[in-house]
Amino acid sequence: MRYKTAGRVAWISIERPEVLNAISRRTHAELSDAFDDFEADDELWLAVLSGTGPRAFSVGQDLTELAGRERDGVPIPSTFGSRGKPGWPRLTERFDLTKPVLAKVRGYALGGGFELALACDIIVASTDATFGLPEVRLGLVAGAGGVFRLSRQLAWHTAMGHLLTGRPMDARRAYDLGLINDVVEPDKLDSCVDGWVADILRCAPLSVRATKEAAGRSASLSLEAAFATRYPAEELRMHSRDAVEGPRAFAEKRTPEWHGR
Repeated sequence: MRYKTAGRVAWISIERPEVLNAISRRTHAELSDAFDDFEADDELWLAVLSGTGPRAFSVGQDLTELAGRERDGVPIPSTFGSRGKPGWPRLTERFDLTKPVLAKVRGYALGGGFELALACDIIVASTDATFGLPEVRLGLVAGAGGVFRLSRQLAWHTAMGHLLTGRPMDARRAYDLGLINDVVEPDKLDSCVDGWVADILRCAPLSVRATKEAAGRSASLSLEAAFATRYPAEELRMHSRDAVEGPRAFAEKRTPEWHGR
């Protein structure tokens, strides 16, 4: 796995191109460490998650490693969630992460790779991207949130059609279904991602975090309950310097200088 920071952005890349960026137990642990660092660093406002190379974002769990553990007599049954396993809490279960994460997808995003993308807030893909949850074809279940997120983000019959068959979808289909935010030719992917990054960084970071937190926490609430719920990130934003800076900069006809506090 590769982790680097530049300005306000953490760039996180799964770096196993020889196996289509399949995620091993070690990779899970490294990804968790990277997101721990990103979450704890107040200077970082956004993360971009990608795979190394043009062939795959990630094909999910390293099934060769899984089969090897079975042969060695140390099976670790998989089901929903990753508690007690390397890398917990994984991105798919970081429900309190208020900083935004953008997925940059080329090639295959299958199984746990698709689930990682679904756990991000924005997905930008190239036209050669393919998304799918083939777990049912392998005697497994999309336990890293695929079952839950896909059935919430798509119409029921559309989601079940993919979940119960493992059928993949191309990037255009994913875009038409509203699963991804942008689909561009491969040579335009970097500039498209850069545009999204610039747009997010142009916004007040505490406002972005408060918005993400409120959207996530209120998703299963009635509208009345949503208004009555406490949102810690919003309480922080409400009393921040940035809440004063934004209107002041507008009145003074200048670009705001965000502090993130």
